Amino acid sequence: MDGGRALHDCRDAFVETLEALAAENRDIVAVCNDSVGSSKLGRFRDRWPERLVNVGIAEQNMVGVGAGLANGGKIPFVCAASPFLTGRALEQIKADVAYSEKNVKLCGISSGMAYGELGATHHSIEDFAWMRVLPNIATIAPADRIETAAAVRFATTHQGAVFLRLSRVGVPDILPEDHSFELGKANLLRDGVDVTLIANGVLSHRTLAAADLLAAQGIDARVLNMASVRPIDREAIVAAARDSGAILTCEEHSIHGGLGSAVAEVVVESCPVPMKILGVPGIFAPTGSANFLLDEFGMAPDGIAEAAKTLVARKG
Repeated sequence: MDGGRALHDCRDAFVETLEALAAENRDIVAVCNDSVGSSKLGRFRDRWPERLVNVGIAEQNMVGVGAGLANGGKIPFVCAASPFLTGRALEQIKADVAYSEKNVKLCGISSGMAYGELGATHHSIEDFAWMRVLPNIATIAPADRIETAAAVRFATTHQGAVFLRLSRVGVPDILPEDHSFELGKANLLRDGVDVTLIANGVLSHRTLAAADLLAAQGIDARVLNMASVRPIDREAIVAAARDSGAILTCEEHSIHGGLGSAVAEVVVESCPVPMKILGVPGIFAPTGSANFLLDEFGMAPDGIAEAAKTLVARKG
């Protein structure tokens, strides 16, 4: 529970939505790297064994198979632990999916530091940087189970490659049940004029909690959920910079090349204001649970609030 709210594993929303869509559309198929369990594709396999391709621990081949299926008119959801999908198969993602403009849905499971106790080899704190630098790939990190389901529905109808960054860390619901995902658009979770907090994935609910702490100290914080990293909502970022005069980004990723970098690119070009990027500070994260590591890197609600207060002071 989180302040009395139930916590949800976004993988459940992912597979439930995928199964519902697959029941209506026989072109939807799944491809995985011996990760039926961690991707929670067991029911999909049992229901449609002919529509799940398990290539084994061969991620480069897996992406190639996905691209081939897309070339044949299928809608492949290629599922693997995010560090192995993006790291091992980056060349295939670049050449077979992005450059070739194939309709492949890349699903990075257990992203960020969700595999915390397994250490740096299993952390995926570079995937935003790798995926958003490639043309022709929509890069998305849903904040809760509701946005996850909406993003899967979007991915199915979107004509083009998608990278869905999905965590296994439990998060509370923060978006309305009728939420409809729109690529390139941020969600205003809370309005404010003193500072803007921008996050996605497992950090969005923490920034909302930080905004509550700031409100108790007389600081009015705007909160944006920026699930779409590429394309990014330039209009919302510029408005936030103009209206609040300071921006703090929070991400379960390296501070280099991810959400903060994408926001900074807009800010420096269009409306320079004081800004800080909270994330993993350019190191390999040590072993520990994902929530412990986020807290250690200053991304507990009170740490986010303190960073925001420093920005407000700089602005003043």
